[in-house]
Amino acid sequence: MAEALYDFSVITDGYLKFGKKYQPDGLFGHAYLHGGMGPIFEILQPNTVRWAGMPGNIIDKNSIHQFIEFPLIKEEDFDLFDNDRTGWLFSKGLPMIAKLLEPVAKWNLSTLGPMYAATTQLAAIFSSPETKKLFEAFDKITTINNKVRRQSAELDEKIEKELGIPALPKGFAAVPFDAYSDFYRGTLDAMADMLERDDVIARFSANALKNTLRSIEMQGKIMPGKWVFMALHKGIDGFMSDAQYRRFYWKDLQTIIEHIIANGMTPYIYTEGSYTSRLDCLKEVTKGKVVYHFEQCDMAQAKKTLGNTACIAGAFPIYLLEFGTKQQVIDEAKRLIDICAPGGGFIFETSSGYDAVKTENVEALFETVRTYGKK
Repeated sequence: MAEALYDFSVITDGYLKFGKKYQPDGLFGHAYLHGGMGPIFEILQPNTVRWAGMPGNIIDKNSIHQFIEFPLIKEEDFDLFDNDRTGWLFSKGLPMIAKLLEPVAKWNLSTLGPMYAATTQLAAIFSSPETKKLFEAFDKITTINNKVRRQSAELDEKIEKELGIPALPKGFAAVPFDAYSDFYRGTLDAMADMLERDDVIARFSANALKNTLRSIEMQGKIMPGKWVFMALHKGIDGFMSDAQYRRFYWKDLQTIIEHIIANGMTPYIYTEGSYTSRLDCLKEVTKGKVVYHFEQCDMAQAKKTLGNTACIAGAFPIYLLEFGTKQQVIDEAKRLIDICAPGGGFIFETSSGYDAVKTENVEALFETVRTYGKK
């Protein structure tokens, strides 16, 4: 993994070899591995990410990147966050995200004067040695990022044209509460905020939802018919009550799903963690337009609840490919097919991406799905 973070060709070679050998019905996920992004991380010096190959690294060289969560909004900064989001972002938020961005705390963009006065203030800000150094770093980051984006697009094209396998998905969207919890307040503080600052969450979510819907409209214009990926982080069983889930999470997720559909794309909803208690909500969407992937779920209940509404996928436990026997893999694959395949509307997927899996188990899985799945 460390090699892939610093050389995108490692990602390309791995995906093409896997695709040629196993011939899956679809391939996706390389965009989320941060292939080739190691040099950018080194320039940025983020406080929120640890990655394989990182100088002085504390995680394994074969680990995917690790997200470091901490609250960006401090207790004393809520008024600023609510009333002057741009001021908060530059003076508080961005400087905490990465060492490279620390100089922006001095920009004081919220105090710019009117008209020509602002010009001289901006000139002073952007001509400072610190800001010039920052812009030089941005230029390096942009050069590297453009190269990685080009390599990523070329890989998708090779997967589709050389292997005849669709590279999915193409689009992206997120639930506002996930953004609030993941990036602004952290999991624990977001839990407390549902009780103590529900008005702040409501205002943030309303604004984030508007931006998300606009983004979906733009995506629909440039890639009609494609899948839009949504990873659901904080909607898991037990994190919220049913009432909280509907209030803080589902109503926005439902709106986003329907907007993706209305703009000619397919929502691919990647639920993380246990999700059985949310099935009744997930049913409240336009029929025949949504794909729900499950990491952990009672798939018999998912089939019963969603079978006439949406396509279901996932739930094959990845740990069996890592630690199970060949026969255990075969037995579980057959069990899952027996539950989910009748009547259609099922895509066989593992619960999450492959990591340190046994080759013989992967081969047994593909062979079982191809043969038993046809019966």
